Amino acid sequence: MFGNRRRTSLYIGIVLGLFILSSAFAAGGQKALTFEDIMKFKEIRRPALSVDGSIVVYAVEPDRGDGGVFVHHRKTGAIYSVDRGSAPRISNNARWVVMTVRPAALETAKAEKDKPRQGMAILDTKSGEVVSIPEVQEYALSKDGEWLAYLLYKPKDQPESKKPEADKEKTQSESESPADEKKEEKKREVGAELILRRLENGEEKNIAHVLKFQFAEKSSLLAYTTGTSDGAGNAFYLYGPGMNEQNPRPLYQQDDAIFGEMGWAEAADFLAFTVAEEKGEYKESFFSVWLWTGEGAEAQKAVATDRFPGGWMLPAKNSDLRWSKDGTGLFLGLKPTEMAEKKSEKKKDIDLFDPEQILAERGLDIWHGDDPFINSHQKILWPRVKDQTYTAVFYPASDNLVPLADEGMPDVIVNNNPDVALGLSDVPYRKEITWDGDYSDVYVVDLKTGKRTKIVERLGERPQLSPEGKYILYYQDRNWHLYSVQKGETTNLTSGMDVPFYDEDHDYPSAVPGYGTGGWIEGDTAALIYDKFDVWKFSLPEGKALCLTGGEGRRAEKIFRVLQTDPDRQYYKAGENLLLTMYHDREKHFGFYAANTASAGVRRLLEDKKKFQFLAKAKKADVLLYTREDFREFPDLWAAAGDFAEAKKISDVNPQIADFAWGTPELVEWNSLDGIPLQGVLIKPAGYEPGKRYPVIVYYYRFFSQRLYEFNQMVVNHRPNFPYYTSNGYAVFLPDIRFDVGHPGFSSTKCLVPGVQKLIDLGIADPKAVGLHGHSWSGYQTAFMVTQTNLFACCIAGAPVSNMTSAYGGIRWASGLSRQFQYEKSQSRIGGSLWEYPERYIENSPVFFADRIQTPMLIMFGDEDGAVPWYQGIELYMALRRLGKDCIFLQYRGEPHHPQKYANKLDYSIRMKEYFDVYLKGQPAPDWIKKGVPYRGK
Repeated sequence: MFGNRRRTSLYIGIVLGLFILSSAFAAGGQKALTFEDIMKFKEIRRPALSVDGSIVVYAVEPDRGDGGVFVHHRKTGAIYSVDRGSAPRISNNARWVVMTVRPAALETAKAEKDKPRQGMAILDTKSGEVVSIPEVQEYALSKDGEWLAYLLYKPKDQPESKKPEADKEKTQSESESPADEKKEEKKREVGAELILRRLENGEEKNIAHVLKFQFAEKSSLLAYTTGTSDGAGNAFYLYGPGMNEQNPRPLYQQDDAIFGEMGWAEAADFLAFTVAEEKGEYKESFFSVWLWTGEGAEAQKAVATDRFPGGWMLPAKNSDLRWSKDGTGLFLGLKPTEMAEKKSEKKKDIDLFDPEQILAERGLDIWHGDDPFINSHQKILWPRVKDQTYTAVFYPASDNLVPLADEGMPDVIVNNNPDVALGLSDVPYRKEITWDGDYSDVYVVDLKTGKRTKIVERLGERPQLSPEGKYILYYQDRNWHLYSVQKGETTNLTSGMDVPFYDEDHDYPSAVPGYGTGGWIEGDTAALIYDKFDVWKFSLPEGKALCLTGGEGRRAEKIFRVLQTDPDRQYYKAGENLLLTMYHDREKHFGFYAANTASAGVRRLLEDKKKFQFLAKAKKADVLLYTREDFREFPDLWAAAGDFAEAKKISDVNPQIADFAWGTPELVEWNSLDGIPLQGVLIKPAGYEPGKRYPVIVYYYRFFSQRLYEFNQMVVNHRPNFPYYTSNGYAVFLPDIRFDVGHPGFSSTKCLVPGVQKLIDLGIADPKAVGLHGHSWSGYQTAFMVTQTNLFACCIAGAPVSNMTSAYGGIRWASGLSRQFQYEKSQSRIGGSLWEYPERYIENSPVFFADRIQTPMLIMFGDEDGAVPWYQGIELYMALRRLGKDCIFLQYRGEPHHPQKYANKLDYSIRMKEYFDVYLKGQPAPDWIKKGVPYRGK
């Protein structure tokens, strides 16, 4: 099994060695990475910039252990931190940073049942003072940044109550007669203690029994609902500084009252909330809508339950209250009454021979050929379907309720224009999702009347409604089309252009997609649309095209895209400067450029042999937050002016990088067996010596050359950690793969094998020590490739499809979808059904050619994989075992497509390294490789 592999004379216990070797030093006196080192590397989470740009805040989290929050004051240079802080938020006045505080990781690990709860911290950015508060469920900041409301957990000795909407009726026991029937015990949702804190002076007000709370959009008014254990005095309250009347003020109060959702208007201080009314024959209540329209006004019932159309109700959940931008309309979600669960019937006395009673206990699912969704998909969708609501709009001024969506057209997309919305209906095409894809008919919906007009059928991509509602922009049949709402006419904007606006690199059997859009110009006067490289402005309605980037993208192979620096804006002004991202398609580096909506041409702001990512712009200051990275440079935070002048590094999260041997990436180019130019990233090992050959691990999927300047995520998971391997004497190769429809397996082989040969020809790769690693789609490619070549000393295939003929009819259990679409239209790229192309399914299935495999193979699957049926691994393992091949199958119990339990992630990472060390470095094999691990009842 290992007779032709090299050996080392010294054997150290490999698992132990993977950790002990942290004291080993590579060339230059730097340490080789261990898994323990990887666990301690941190990542940045939730970076944010204050409104005025003066404060930068972010959380850091190690792969394992405790993290924290850091607060940087850009003006004073002060840096503050909070241990175990998480999910920080900056107040709008930039004075306060509020965050949750997680329990210590060790404390959580030690607790078997009674897990510790999270708390909260308040940091004063002026002084750095921190106030810590334990046992906080959730919190909210007022819009002016002066108030904080936080909800405490209930005491652990107080039993959690059940929500009334989830109640089950108490049924009589078999021995009870109707006369002995007891009344149903009423279960109530009981609130917890809410604390309202004035941040400036720390004064607090305690409010008991709070269930939900929400600050107003325009002021510090706070709305909240209460629920008591006996239901007495349940109320919807309003509280706020400066209120002239009773404070807090009950807007609605009634014993046993149940409240649903609430929503403040953005345009003014008024709000809507829902109140439960009758239940009737249903378990859940029907809700009415109440409105409060400002100080001095009384809350009024605006929409009673009998105002909703017949067969429809306003539910407790997903009523989705939200006001229009101008505050004239209230959008809400209605639910078909037939979807409300009815009260259960009283139990009958047991009759052993009553067919109805017997059949009530059956367990049966019926899969019908005409079901819109297959049964497994229906089950996954059910939690959403049973509570799905359909959009309507209520206009208080005219007291008019307008249904917009229904079961025939379930989706309505609303922007800030007051006239029309987009309607989408996938109903006619739901069955086709099994083997094809998602399609919808598109409608223009009149917001005042609900009238809908169909404008396009069977659209496979999302349409866009212009900010003022004048146009709908959509992509179909390789072109961009513009529909005029006023004229009812459609114009093809891109037909006849001398550049394609469809994906030039598309290698799937599905319809070719476009590159997307960059936004709108004020007044709906123009739309921005992308080709592969450039940004184009199409003036509306005539459709005159102007390349805003001046064609520089296509000439220089630079891909430009517009950055939306303010996510709340729906358009750009005429003559406004635009911030663009740039990616060099050939050289793989990144940058930022500027353009203008009125003229052609670009101006370079920042460009380097790095990767940059924009994060945020201050709302009221010319300050940008972004990251900079390369293979050795962690993506720390940087802040700069809008033109990237005076850029300054903010964070230094992983300074220990300097202590470790890391490796050096470079771009490699070659041609596939049929002459297609290809690129890939070669990461040379730390301390690389020219002329010396190294073991190489090949890791791939589709396109990976764009990772030339990416910092590798430092975590323990199912992927080989590149710096870990290059730190420990390996080279890593990340090649691009281009596919031919109908021949995905050989496509991969003809691209990858010449790339490896290039490394051998360059004198870098040891031709006897090249290993192949892939997971999921590249796990399949790995299993297939070794049926075609003996180039590799070993291979690791994670979650591979091995038999396309059986996988075609399988289920992706995480989504419940059939796998048919994947072969006919998507990633697996067969291009048709099993009956149309049976030979393609066989030719691309590794299991049919397992007798050709000479490469030792390690297969890995989680036995609850929701993407690839894990029996695909069993089929491959059984074929290899039957043929007497060198194979091992790792089955991780209870794991999905990617192992999630940390112990399993670490175990797989260790075994991966051991496997490569044995076959690529000739190290002694541990017992699990030499003779396996017999089952012992665990």
